[in-house]
Amino acid sequence: MKQYKINNNETGKRVDAYISSVENEISRTAIQRLIEEGIITVNGKKVKVSYKVQENDIVEIRESKPKEIELKAEKIPIEVIYEDEDIIVVNKPKGLVVHPAVGNPDGTLVNAIMDICKDTLSGIGGKIRPGIVHRLDKDTSGILIVAKNDLSHINISNQIKNHEVEKTYIALVRGNVRENEATINMPIGRSTKDRKKMEVRKNGKDAITHFKVLKRYEKYTLLEIKIETGRTHQIRVHLSHIGYPVVGDYTYSNGKNDFNVEGQMLHAKKIKFKHPNTNKVMELEAKLPEYFEKIIDKLNQKEIKSGGN
Repeated sequence: MKQYKINNNETGKRVDAYISSVENEISRTAIQRLIEEGIITVNGKKVKVSYKVQENDIVEIRESKPKEIELKAEKIPIEVIYEDEDIIVVNKPKGLVVHPAVGNPDGTLVNAIMDICKDTLSGIGGKIRPGIVHRLDKDTSGILIVAKNDLSHINISNQIKNHEVEKTYIALVRGNVRENEATINMPIGRSTKDRKKMEVRKNGKDAITHFKVLKRYEKYTLLEIKIETGRTHQIRVHLSHIGYPVVGDYTYSNGKNDFNVEGQMLHAKKIKFKHPNTNKVMELEAKLPEYFEKIIDKLNQKEIKSGGN
């Protein structure tokens, strides 16, 4: 059984939204189902999905008997950026889990890809992760490469391992970032207080994040980010640690923002790699989600010109 104690910053959040912020591998729909089934309770009692948590509430997730996950193709709208016989590159929407897991057996990116590619996905990633070479957090949108065969999977995996894949992200963060560009070189490890979170730790693994300011606003900054390493939640942990959490990120800040956005405003915009078969250098982009574009358009009216790039 997992237990979470609600602190003052989390008071007033819907229980399903709260669980979504601390359990990154379970979709909001699956969480709502678990609440309705009484597997997720508050203070030992069954509650409605709309229940708003209060300070010192104890939210519990009981362990349910794991069921065998049967993968099936599902018609889930996914933007395909590029596809050939070796790879398919997609623009993952925010809120979509990459692959099935216990408590989240369907409605994932893998289910959508299976509908597009049928049975032409690499099997190296395992039974429930066909074709998955790298991942994005549930609430991080953007570009993702999926391998259609084992040779492509091995090739792309090796490129990632050898830091030959260049990933570029866009993030809206809270606060006015002073530096025009900088590098965060701080090791990241599992949090000692909350095993679901990561944190900057002296004995953690090397983690390097580069960022530059694209635009400054009254209370926010738009950043372009490149990472040399791919630690779990790396960008979110690093930016929160230096005082500029990603807008909407409840896991590494209180998540409060002027736009009522839930889940981090972090988008994997661009990826540069060598095609696993032809060795040709490919540079592909995924457009920003519509909600992200609308917020940027709104903020552009308050752009701070002095001191920006």
